[in-house]
Amino acid sequence: MDLEIVTLAERPELMDVFWDMETSWPEFMKHDPIGNGYYASLEEFAEFVLVCLDGAGRMVAKAHSVPFVLGEGDGLPDAGWDFAIRSGLLTRLWREEPNACSAVEIAIVPELQGTGLSGRIVAALRDNAARLGFSELLAPVRPNGKTDVREPMTAYASRTRDDGLPVDPWLRVHVRAGGRIDRVCARSMVIPGTVEEWRGWTGLPFDATGPVDVPGALAPVLCDAEHGTAVYVEPNVWVRHPTGA
Repeated sequence: MDLEIVTLAERPELMDVFWDMETSWPEFMKHDPIGNGYYASLEEFAEFVLVCLDGAGRMVAKAHSVPFVLGEGDGLPDAGWDFAIRSGLLTRLWREEPNACSAVEIAIVPELQGTGLSGRIVAALRDNAARLGFSELLAPVRPNGKTDVREPMTAYASRTRDDGLPVDPWLRVHVRAGGRIDRVCARSMVIPGTVEEWRGWTGLPFDATGPVDVPGALAPVLCDAEHGTAVYVEPNVWVRHPTGA
């Protein structure tokens, strides 16, 4: 497939249709308060956002990343996705010089998922980080091939096929693209809400205190019915991509 990959900075007019692209994210994933701060500030990170256009000029994929300050000698934290975004927003607010870059999201239109496009987008995001002077691209990967919400992420992420590659399709894409799995980030994304909000996001009753298995989630959502709240804490997997920069 012939593709053109550009940054949002190169094609700022694409912001007019940027949010029109169909994605397959579960509804509850769109309500992360930290993530929504990044998406609301997207023009601030235009050099770090890639848009993939097909031969007809239709947007078929997009990839987000964020620059931030990572303390010297600091390992990658449990906070994962939320950490990268929060740090990126603070780095920009305080006008600090970033020394790290993390992937935030790669989205592909549903009809092109599974066609190999994901590997090309990961490579393009890594190469863009190199162009901007970063020695590696970090990625708090969401292993969405995980279907048993009760299985610990540490167990799932370590599972491999006979060829030694991860069983999870997204982790496999990153490893094939040259990434190295670093560690599980157990508190990568936190989505709080009322039970009414979670009922609206999922169509489930959320009428009893305890863990709730939600389709599309990687861990149970913890419901406190007596107090009318529920919280989802999602584990991801940190992957490091050397860029050669």
